[in-house]
Amino acid sequence: MKTEKFDVTGMTCSSCVAHVEKSVSKLEGVKTVNVNLLTNSMTVIFDDLNLNAISIEKSVEDAGYEAHVREVASAAKTTSTPKINFVQLEQDEMKMRWWISLVLLVPLLYISMGHMLGLPYPHAFHATENALLFAFTQFLLTLPIAFVNKKYFQVGFKTLFKGSPNMDSLIAMGSSAAIVYGIFAIYRMGYAMGHGEMDTVTQFSHDLYFESGATILTLITLGKYLEAKSKGRTSDAITHLMDLAPKTATVLRNNIEVEIPVEQVLVGDRVVVKPGQRVPVDGTVDSGNSSVDESALTGESLPVFKEKGDTVLSASMNKSGSFTILATKVGNDTTLAHIIQLVEDASSSKAPISKLADKISAIFVPVVIGISLLSIAVWMLLGYPFDFALSIGIAVLVISCPCALGLATPVAIMVGTGKGAEHGILIKSAESLEMAHKIDTVVLDKTGTITEGKPRVTDIFSVKSITQNELLQVAASLEKPSEHPLSEAILLEAESKNLSIQTIENFRSIAGQGIEGRLNGMNYLAGNLKLMTDRKVDLKDFNEMADKLADEGKTPLYLAKENEILGIIAVADVLKKTSVEAINQFKALGMNVVMLTGDHAKTAAAIQSQLGISSVVAEVLPQDKDKEIARLQAEGKTVAMIGDGINDAPALMRSDLGIAIGAGTDIAIESADVVLMRSDLLDAVTTLRLSKAVMINIKQNLFWAFFYNIIGIPLAAGVFYGMLGWKLNPMFAAAAMSFSSVTVVLNALRLMRFKPSVSKIKNN
Repeated sequence: MKTEKFDVTGMTCSSCVAHVEKSVSKLEGVKTVNVNLLTNSMTVIFDDLNLNAISIEKSVEDAGYEAHVREVASAAKTTSTPKINFVQLEQDEMKMRWWISLVLLVPLLYISMGHMLGLPYPHAFHATENALLFAFTQFLLTLPIAFVNKKYFQVGFKTLFKGSPNMDSLIAMGSSAAIVYGIFAIYRMGYAMGHGEMDTVTQFSHDLYFESGATILTLITLGKYLEAKSKGRTSDAITHLMDLAPKTATVLRNNIEVEIPVEQVLVGDRVVVKPGQRVPVDGTVDSGNSSVDESALTGESLPVFKEKGDTVLSASMNKSGSFTILATKVGNDTTLAHIIQLVEDASSSKAPISKLADKISAIFVPVVIGISLLSIAVWMLLGYPFDFALSIGIAVLVISCPCALGLATPVAIMVGTGKGAEHGILIKSAESLEMAHKIDTVVLDKTGTITEGKPRVTDIFSVKSITQNELLQVAASLEKPSEHPLSEAILLEAESKNLSIQTIENFRSIAGQGIEGRLNGMNYLAGNLKLMTDRKVDLKDFNEMADKLADEGKTPLYLAKENEILGIIAVADVLKKTSVEAINQFKALGMNVVMLTGDHAKTAAAIQSQLGISSVVAEVLPQDKDKEIARLQAEGKTVAMIGDGINDAPALMRSDLGIAIGAGTDIAIESADVVLMRSDLLDAVTTLRLSKAVMINIKQNLFWAFFYNIIGIPLAAGVFYGMLGWKLNPMFAAAAMSFSSVTVVLNALRLMRFKPSVSKIKNN
């Protein structure tokens, strides 16, 4: 199976989308086809042994549209021949059509309606005997407007005759009816003049609809142009990300700095990054150090200090020093390229709620055509003249708006996923974005999610004869040869206080108890209570202190010299600064919060009391976490699992919404629905809030699209004419239709003002 992306041009509404999808899905070998109106794109998964891209393009062309295989997007791509942007070409063409139409429409409206407004008016167009001149001039001005907007007629009538009418069909039928009726009127006036029937000439000179047909085409084109410009803003996040990638990189070849196009950088190359430059590829620092701004990728505003061995990501900004990195991921494998691909995929995917609009649009246009024809027939049966009934029918065709229905969902999805990417939140699909607003239970992994994931020294208690730093120095010297997990925490604490590490003699590890060694001729012990008890060390009141530390979820490490206690150092995996606030925000959103941990129940209870979590499941093995998710789902809960994406992969996949916190591994991207670039729980809160905001926006868009049609179509059909005298001119119907589509897009753009969850800690 092969996945191919296409740019599709000529689509105007969700009926177009349904028509293209139906046409392509009929091809033998096509597994799935997904067409997106907002991005004018199509993704097809097909059997490349039985089908090729050319056949798919031909199928789209037969449906009345155009399709072109999309070039592979790369954040680093720089070629001598730039990629053709078919969407931009179509937008430019629409702009040209609008200006030509406007230039011709102004004199057309002046000739057809100027005398009604009392404007200076050529006498040649006044008298009844000049009615043919009056009509034919309007016809000549209308023809070029119809010609430059011929796509509406080409696509509209083609899809109509194939039995799949769309928005263009309504426009083509409405404007054609006005123009054809005008031509009919010219013939009737000519015939009447030849037979001296001047009353008939006067009647038909007042019933010309050339200006209505031309105005419909011009206003629809203006609406489409404004809509296209507005839609372009929704992809700003992707465009911004792609613009972040440097086009060149400085690499060391034979110890000489050489500047090359970034796509030529190979894995293993040594790349020089100077102050003020962006990192061109992913890599690890080989030499030098600097502060790096990763805000474009992670949303984290504070620069991060990088030194030898640290990972740096493409598109990060080097703030100060110069350093050299070893390239580990290049081209389309870089973190930036993955982010761009994820955002594009999410933007072009469909949320389940969009199926509602798709189903309605499939029957919408045929129903509108039926209502239009029925309206004409009813008004004629009621005794009204044909031109009155025709005006009603044209207004019904033109005011109907499947465009607004088709745009209601994808435009909000694209803005939402783009806004997430802007803040380091990668949402893999529209379905994931929609699912997030349904979550009622949040399950949190403890280590690395709620906590830092690395043990740290939290407390130091010493006897009066020795200072805390002296105690820490002894402990660090003893732990230096050790491989115990706690030793790293003690060594890091000693290093932070610039304490020197002394050499230990006769070092020995005592399994399950601790370590011992000689320092300055004295024997020192470091370990648990059992070690102290076996060596008959007098613990004085330190035993009670150790129990208290254990109740707080901390691991106490006893230190003794010979059989004399020196003190206790407590080590714990500390909470992240924002964890408590994030959990409080989850609860404020009405979430049931559950913590999963493999820790002992006593340690888990200590963490629970600090966080204020109502439910904790302790002593859970990694392979059993997904069973806990399944249990909650069996209780009717909609569950989001938040973990580090490594040992939590099964649980992430089992949950209704998997959120990987920290995007350092491929498995996180594979197993999770949402990937958070920063290891911050507040970003998970932001994800749920963003989903709710997007879904509210989509429902608003759908409401206004439905409401507009529910009110607009009866108004255009003349339902209120008998009671209130309301009759909608086709020109105003065209303006209203265009306005409705632009309104839906502008409403979705309000999501750009969405603000992420911000920690009060960071603000203080």
